[in-house]
Amino acid sequence: MGWVDLSGLTIQEATSLLSNEYAYPQQGQILLRDGEHTWLAKPSELGLILGFEYNARQAFEVGRMGGPFSRLLDQFNTWYWGANMPVRMLFDEGVAQRYLEGIAAVINTPAIEASLQIDGTEVVVYPGRVGRTMDVPATLERVRDKLEMLIDSEIQVVVQESSPIIMDVSEQAGIAKEILSKPLTIRLPNSKDGGPGTWVFEPEELARMLVIERIAISEGETYQIRLSNQLLRNFLEDISPGLYIKPENARFMFNDDTGELELVQPSVTGQYLDVETSLQVIQNTLLAGEHRVVLDLEYTLPEVTSEATAAELGITELVSSHTSYFYGSSVSRQQNIATAASRFYGVLVAPGETFSMAEVLGDVSLDTGYEEAWIIFGDRTIKGVGGGVCQVSTTLFRTVFFGGYPVVERHPHAYRVYYYEQTYGGANNSKWAGLDATVYVPMVDFKFTNDSQYWLLMETYVGNAYLTWKFYSTSDGRTVEWETTGLTNIQDAPDPLYQESDDLAKGEINQIDWAVKGADVTITRYVFRDGEIVINDIFSTHYIPWRAVCEYGPGTPGMPPEDPDNNYPCQPD
Repeated sequence: MGWVDLSGLTIQEATSLLSNEYAYPQQGQILLRDGEHTWLAKPSELGLILGFEYNARQAFEVGRMGGPFSRLLDQFNTWYWGANMPVRMLFDEGVAQRYLEGIAAVINTPAIEASLQIDGTEVVVYPGRVGRTMDVPATLERVRDKLEMLIDSEIQVVVQESSPIIMDVSEQAGIAKEILSKPLTIRLPNSKDGGPGTWVFEPEELARMLVIERIAISEGETYQIRLSNQLLRNFLEDISPGLYIKPENARFMFNDDTGELELVQPSVTGQYLDVETSLQVIQNTLLAGEHRVVLDLEYTLPEVTSEATAAELGITELVSSHTSYFYGSSVSRQQNIATAASRFYGVLVAPGETFSMAEVLGDVSLDTGYEEAWIIFGDRTIKGVGGGVCQVSTTLFRTVFFGGYPVVERHPHAYRVYYYEQTYGGANNSKWAGLDATVYVPMVDFKFTNDSQYWLLMETYVGNAYLTWKFYSTSDGRTVEWETTGLTNIQDAPDPLYQESDDLAKGEINQIDWAVKGADVTITRYVFRDGEIVINDIFSTHYIPWRAVCEYGPGTPGMPPEDPDNNYPCQPD
């Protein structure tokens, strides 16, 4: 059996001889290697069992198995030729696998992705590591093959490696360190460092804004280093309104003698900050290793610059004009009329444009030059900032009305205001009733459309108790005819209201609202061009009856009167 001669021996003797000759399971050496790491095992520790008695019995059965003739033949052949049997081994894979799993527990390490972290203004790098997993079944096959040879062997364990998706972040770490190496300065064109229009972000603030983002690329994945888009956008959106300049057309007056335009106010080039583009410029500048960013402002030319001419705009003549009167107005009301009218001097309306009075008028407040005067508020006439502005809106409405332009939005007053029915000299003419318009920024507006093919130039002139509004353009031949129903459904004013006021002394009486009769009026306008009606619109107005209101000091004799009189509402009995 093998190289051991067992002839003439008993089973016990053969077993003893085999165990002495085949000491490999206990004395053999199997060296398992993984690079510099090794494990030395006996074959028996790897599950190799020779079974010496079993093998001796297998030898003893030669010539003793089968029928008489078969046994006799085997005995003769063995006597004559001899017999050589292999030593049979028993390999317990369970034992070997448990031993190899112990090695695997040492070898197996997961792949670790490289990463970055920011600690204060320092960049901390965590390198990546290749993962290693021992292939136990493949190594087991190698062990079986070597054990069958019954010789000392060295076996290379089978290990599968798995690389992390991101192994190296040294480049990204360099970018982050460069970003945090010095302050970031953002400035406007032509601004000086440290002056207006300059913003500085210190490294500590940049560190709080820094974003380390994992992104996909064609080769797999990587880290992207940048400042937070949202924080940058918040900063840019915060400064953007202060950088915005609305483009404004030049303002002109029309010289009736020369037929040319004279510049009143130069045009303004618009300016704004493109937030998204600026955000990208900042990011790209930092990635390029620079720390100074000049914001690129966008500029917009107005439609009409200071160099425009009357011929270019099609402004050749006066096409509409109207004058309203305000005799008896207080100084503050006159101030408000002049202030509001000045907003429209030299304003241009483009062909096809719908003009908003409220948009040009803007903020009506003490800060913009207005004073307190009488205004209609709800169901009362009270002192309020901007009283008298409706004289301006009414005059514009009539200039539009008689110029034949389409009215888009118009709101009448709640009750008849006699200023808007005044004629030259201060007399009143009810034919003007129903041709008033109120504006209350920003809720109530007056709008009209320049439906001609030419630009329209406005001029306003405020004199002693009058306001004249002029439209200059080129006439397309339109004419206007109109008719009014006059005042109908006239209603008397309610009885006066008398109310005590702690602001007045005993015996003081003050009228704060005036009685006006209610009425309805309907005005129809026909706009003709080339003999045909091109606009036919109706303006219907309902004026509510308005009562007088009188205040008196506590204890004033005869107040409130027992029989109120609308003719002299604030006179005591």
